[in-house]
Formats: sequence, structure tokens, C-alpha cells
Amino acid sequence: MEAMESLRYPVGRVEIPEIINNEQINEWIHTIETFPEDVAAQIAEMTSEELQYKYRPDGWTVHQVVNHCMDSHTNSVVRFKWTLTEDVPTIKAYREERWAELHDTLAYDPKETVLLLKGLHQRWVFLLKSLTQTQLERAYVHPEKGATYNLKQTICQYAWHCRHHLNHIMNAKKYKY
Repeated sequence: MEAMESLRYPVGRVEIPEIINNEQINEWIHTIETFPEDVAAQIAEMTSEELQYKYRPDGWTVHQVVNHCMDSHTNSVVRFKWTLTEDVPTIKAYREERWAELHDTLAYDPKETVLLLKGLHQRWVFLLKSLTQTQLERAYVHPEKGATYNLKQTICQYAWHCRHHLNHIMNAKKYKY
């Protein structure tokens, strides 16, 4: 059971510090910034068959993971914009497990998706680097979790998300499930 947990959460579960400083924020933004290039390097030489490797039994394929990251990070950018322009909005959750089964997730070339991720992350990081301390404190409500998150916490969550899925890709290459 513990081995399965480490395959599912190869960098551990997300841990958001109670106190967040600018150095941490800058480190997390850097992780978000470099993520598309890291993914590109991991999948560059993978064949179509290798892109079907899973990081754990019953997990997603590398193909699905890359396309999921595009979906998830697109949603994140929209959530940031809602939070910056509305007073504590309730964000729209989405059924990521269902999105992972849609035709575009299963069939769209993940190497092409990386190009989209590069553009999205470039724009996202541009926004993140411009945020003031006041803006970083702005918050939204996550309806599924029944919790309120500020943008500092969300930057932490998405830096973790990048590391989490990058390690899924590396594990899929290693274990070839």
C-alpha cells in the first residue's frame, strides 16, 4: 500500500506552509516557469507506444498526464483572473477524471500540447511575477473542498502540481506500467 502511495504521490502530498515568504513564491514561480521545458525534455524521445506507459497500475498514461496538465493549468489561469477581478469568487471545479477520457486528451499529440503549455506558462508566469502583496492575498472558494485559498497558496499548489506530474512522467518511463 505504501509503495502504491509513493507511485500516486511521488513528491508527497501538497503541503502549504502557514507562512509564505517572497523567496518561496519566487521558487514556486520558477518551477511553474520551467515546467513545460522539463516536460518537453522528458517526452522528446518517447515513441507513441512509450507515451502510453502509465506511472502506476490504473493510473493515467504519459499522454493523458501531459494533456491533463494543459487542462489543469488553463483552469488555474482562469481561476487567478477570477480571483483578481472578483471578490472571493467561488471557482468552477471540473471533473478532471472525465476530462482525461475525452477524445482530445486521449488523441491530441502531447508533444504538440507541450507547445501550448509553453505559451500558457509564459503568459501565466508574466501574470504571477506582476502580482503585488495585496493581490497575492486575494482569495477564492473551492466548492469541492469547501475551503478558501489565497493566490500565494495557489502558487504553492501549482508548483507542487508541476513537480507531481513531472515525476509521474519519469516514473512511467522507469516502471513502464
